[in-house]
Amino acid sequence: MAAALLVTGCSAQDDDASAPASSPSATTPHGYVEGAKESAEQQSRLLLNDPGSGDTRVLDLITGTTHKVAGTKDTAGLTTDGRFGFLHTADGTRVVDGGAWMVDHGDHVHYYRAAIRDVGELTAGSGARVRSDAAVTAVTDGDGRTALYDRTELEKGRIGSPSTLPATHTAAVVPYAEHLLALTDDGKGPAELTVYDRDGKRVATPGARCEDPRGDAVTRRGVVLGCADGALLVREDDGEFTAERIPYDGDVPAKERATAFHHRAGSDTLTAPAGDRAVWVLDVTDRTWTRVATGPVVAANTAGEGSPLLVLETDGSLHGYDIATGKHLTRTERLLADATAQDGTGPVIEVDRSRAYLNDPDGRRVYEIDYNDDLRIARTFDLDIEPALMVETGR
Repeated sequence: MAAALLVTGCSAQDDDASAPASSPSATTPHGYVEGAKESAEQQSRLLLNDPGSGDTRVLDLITGTTHKVAGTKDTAGLTTDGRFGFLHTADGTRVVDGGAWMVDHGDHVHYYRAAIRDVGELTAGSGARVRSDAAVTAVTDGDGRTALYDRTELEKGRIGSPSTLPATHTAAVVPYAEHLLALTDDGKGPAELTVYDRDGKRVATPGARCEDPRGDAVTRRGVVLGCADGALLVREDDGEFTAERIPYDGDVPAKERATAFHHRAGSDTLTAPAGDRAVWVLDVTDRTWTRVATGPVVAANTAGEGSPLLVLETDGSLHGYDIATGKHLTRTERLLADATAQDGTGPVIEVDRSRAYLNDPDGRRVYEIDYNDDLRIARTFDLDIEPALMVETGR
């Protein structure tokens, strides 16, 4: 559908990122982005890193080509905002432009590809949490201080001078609806939800609090913030911000709470481990939590909207479960000889509109899985590094 809309409503361009970009005409075409090529389909790429050697690659899933980028050693984590990859170390956060992204206009979508490049380093130490929207990148360090970077500068291949938010925050600051959502410890109990404008001025306090905040996700229904008793759903409507609590159905031990969400970009169905042998599925549309009993969990994700829950278990196989019933549907053969995750590295499941991707560090490969066809292995990408960290860009 997106492809059809692009053909009928937008000016699609050659998707060869190595070709020179067309110059804008006297009347700039709708969707034109200088230095980028517009395509009729999603331009998915995987950013991969081996913390031991520092070797870093970008795997283009359209062409199957692997690109070398500047290395980053001792990487403690790898995150993305859909275009940029953020490689977190104890000394800072290196930014890599994956060169693929999308722009959602609601009734149609634009897909772009451009050159892959190293952007530079953000001055944020260990524990930095990075969240972005189209205009701003918020970097919250381990002490709760938040720096705001102009994201358009990152798009030009440089890191500008940041501004800072007042106070300190107990979780990542999340850009949303041209504002910034933050949880602040005011000394009066659980963290208080605060809304800032882009200049750092406090403009709203919706009256919601979140105990032990862990995890967040931006969905079409609003921003989900994980709390000890469930989640807060923060929404904006005509400039007004509201927060709705989505509680667990009963008491949940601390070790079984959802503390990190994974989902397909654009989906309103979130997943999170629920202890060692189960997975939480949060349906943001219906405001419900579902606990799916599984085998020992290494990683989980889902495309949502009727798709199976995908779970990598310690047997090295990828399993599919029916979210509504919890029924085990199918499994692959053993794909990973060592299916474990340690210190934030190890296998993860990335999901887009038609495929899932599973990294195999020890096997030096990435599997592409058709989750709508009984978890069929569609392609296997052999690599020259151990991809212990992986994120998907182009979304």
